[in-house]
Amino acid sequence: MSMSTGRVTVPTDIDVIDDTIEIIKKWKADAIRDCDGTDMPEALRKMDIKQYATYYTTRKDNAWAKKHPDEMQQMYLMSDFVTAKDTCLRIKIMEHFYKDQFKVNPTNDIHRWWEVIDRTTDTVVTNWYFDEVSGDVVIEEAIPYHAYTVSFLAFIVWDPVHMYNFLTNDWVDEEHQMTLDVRLPETQKHVIEKLHKFCREREDVNVVRFTTFFHQFTLQFDEFAREKFVDWYGYSASVSPYILEQFEKEVGYKFRPEFIINKGFHNSQFCIPSKEYKDFIDFQQREVCKLAKVLVDICHSYGKEAMMFLGDHWIGTEPYGKYFSEIGLDAVVGSVGSGSTLRLISDIKGVKYTEGRFLPYFFPDTFHEGGDPLQEAKVNWVTARRAILRSPVDRIGYGGYLKLALKFPEFIEYVSEVCDEFRELYAHVGKQTPYNLLKVGVLNSYGELRRWGAHLVHHAIRYKQIYSYTGVLESLSGFPFDVKFISFEELRGNPDVLNDIDVVLNYGSSYTSFSGGEEFDEKIITILRHYVDNGGGFIGIGEPTACARNGKFFTLYDVLGVDKELDFTLHTDKYNWQCHNHFITEQLEHEDWGENVNSVYALPGTTVIKQEDLSVKLAVNEYGKGRAVYMNGLPFSFENARLLYRAIFFSCHREDEMKQWYSENYNVDVNVYPSTQSYCVVNNTYEPQETVIYRGDGTSFSLCLEANEIKWYQI
Repeated sequence: MSMSTGRVTVPTDIDVIDDTIEIIKKWKADAIRDCDGTDMPEALRKMDIKQYATYYTTRKDNAWAKKHPDEMQQMYLMSDFVTAKDTCLRIKIMEHFYKDQFKVNPTNDIHRWWEVIDRTTDTVVTNWYFDEVSGDVVIEEAIPYHAYTVSFLAFIVWDPVHMYNFLTNDWVDEEHQMTLDVRLPETQKHVIEKLHKFCREREDVNVVRFTTFFHQFTLQFDEFAREKFVDWYGYSASVSPYILEQFEKEVGYKFRPEFIINKGFHNSQFCIPSKEYKDFIDFQQREVCKLAKVLVDICHSYGKEAMMFLGDHWIGTEPYGKYFSEIGLDAVVGSVGSGSTLRLISDIKGVKYTEGRFLPYFFPDTFHEGGDPLQEAKVNWVTARRAILRSPVDRIGYGGYLKLALKFPEFIEYVSEVCDEFRELYAHVGKQTPYNLLKVGVLNSYGELRRWGAHLVHHAIRYKQIYSYTGVLESLSGFPFDVKFISFEELRGNPDVLNDIDVVLNYGSSYTSFSGGEEFDEKIITILRHYVDNGGGFIGIGEPTACARNGKFFTLYDVLGVDKELDFTLHTDKYNWQCHNHFITEQLEHEDWGENVNSVYALPGTTVIKQEDLSVKLAVNEYGKGRAVYMNGLPFSFENARLLYRAIFFSCHREDEMKQWYSENYNVDVNVYPSTQSYCVVNNTYEPQETVIYRGDGTSFSLCLEANEIKWYQI
């Protein structure tokens, strides 16, 4: 393939045939695809270009779903918390759920698969029944003023992704797409036969783009058809009595709905996973990957490639899990909303190539009168490009209604420039391993399983509660560091995993899976103290290591040199508030700590660098041969990325080595590729930049860069 053409996928539809051909020429694309709500035109099927076919295993087959209503997908839902005021309590379990999305499944063994819990005492209630006429669960011996919930199974009668697309695009005449549970034997046989038929009949298709396999991430809508609950990593919709019986045989203990519901948190990845939940997701990943391989093998038997979309019905196919490589996929494509979500795709092993579907998606929520898709595209590209230069995807593409994008000619022109630039980057970078200056470990409950996915709620969406932490991974996604994700379980079992780690990062809100909470047991605490005492670096951000225990809130208070005031020690005066100039903040002009964790104070001997209203924002502490840095938060900006960069070098006593392959201007990055003896200097802004570049030997030169410019050099 010529590096001046290709590596780009274009969406099409039956009403934009000529326009598609023009866009293929303009963007120099080598592949076309259909999307949800669009069809591949017959006129383009014989075109000399790679043909992707979006393929659904779990929907777009209402005829089968109507004949087999008991073989639709199911989800565990939980009613509202309802407080009893009498000894008889009726709970309307479907209140505040969208009735067109779910249908209650009153299974034959309802007391086995449903669960009523007294949430005041946290005990299971057995004296209840389901009134099918009213749709209420009736608790007959309720305790007045105790709160109760009902966990129950419901069929997903309207696929949530189709529902989202339906509502976003104002589809009026389209039939609601029902769901299929492909794990059930009869439906599974039907789906396998259907794929054989598709592969035989669609000789024009080169790539079967599975969107996706079998289980949708948790996505619920409320009675007003608004998003009620979303968890991109959620397993609540991967359940059925058939699956759960298999799980019980596997693990040897009785299943409880609470393993999934988890007090109504639905095991959001912010929750520290229980043993039972970890058992369940491991079981699901193994079984899903085993079945996915069957479908992939069918594609291969017809000479077609199999590609998986990283999203929608992707649950159980986690690409950093133990079983993913066994599927045998040729490719993975995913949505790119940031540098960290690009790395979520590009770091995947066990496939021939990866593809990033860039934003904005060609839907009317962006492409409307007064919309600014050009600005969104510019931000999307410049943030993704930092990560591409560290770990590139092999292809890029777009999705949605091409006819909407055509109404914005400046956007079309800009994407043409992006395609050319991507091909140029790939020609230089390709599959090379860039030079890494340090090795950094990110410590949380999920480790490598959720590589680059920490603090992700709904793919790359900004939330007030997490933007102070998402800047960490976004910064790391473009740094010249080897980044390893370590779980507490892994560290507990093998402390030597830290032997080649220069700096450990632990960050997040207290008691979450990211900061650790109860994970900080005696073993983890002593391992990390030993690591830092013997020269390791440790950086904590937000409420790191937090778990109120034995008179302290930050369990590594002595390492970090700070703790958080919980009012229990207000009687003890604190005097260490004087701020000091420091190496870490030499380039910091605009402080932005995000949402602010208040009442953090420094212990005696800690060096306070920044504090506000007697609450520490930035501090450093010497601990034996090692160092620790505490930061209050780190929203992403290039200035904050530089702050973290300097903190990392300082914490591992390598500040004297920082100015190697380094740009004095934090808006400019340097990336080195030893195998081709080349390096690039990239302007991450849409404004001209001046900088001083330091080579690996410490020599330097001045440089002016145009807006968004990249310059390539030989070493």
